[in-house]
Amino acid sequence: MNVGAGMLEEALVSLAMAGGTAVVQTAGTQAWDGLRVRVARLLGRGDGERERTELDRLDRTAGALEAQPSAEVDRARLRQEASWQTRFEALLEDVDGPEREQVVAELRALVQEQPASGEVSAGDHGVAVGGSVEVRADHGAVAALRVGDVTLGNPSQPGSPQG
Repeated sequence: MNVGAGMLEEALVSLAMAGGTAVVQTAGTQAWDGLRVRVARLLGRGDGERERTELDRLDRTAGALEAQPSAEVDRARLRQEASWQTRFEALLEDVDGPEREQVVAELRALVQEQPASGEVSAGDHGVAVGGSVEVRADHGAVAALRVGDVTLGNPSQPGSPQG
């Protein structure tokens, strides 16, 4: 699976994005110390000096998120997520073959092992929303929402046959 420089397949870009999100969502939580060590080890690839550099970078990320006024937190989180996504993408671009498979497995495990912190997820063909959802149909349009085994949709109009 030799991918040209700067060209990662969509699944790897998504994994890198999830890694960036995991770093930002975990900063400041009880799981932070464990995650920061694992991320530094992953990005350091066995080089102690690079691991220390990554630990410093992770600490700066946590500090930057804590120092933000509440009105700026979302913007800071997005900047940090993008920064870490870029770091993970660069790592994935720099490795190939079995080493890439190992990095993918390590990054996937790191992402999957993070405790849920209010995040939401959806299965295939789903959309996850971590907040309010408004479903509306106007002017003869149709709207529907399915939640688990419950489906909500437009009620039948009075006098129309039920489908």
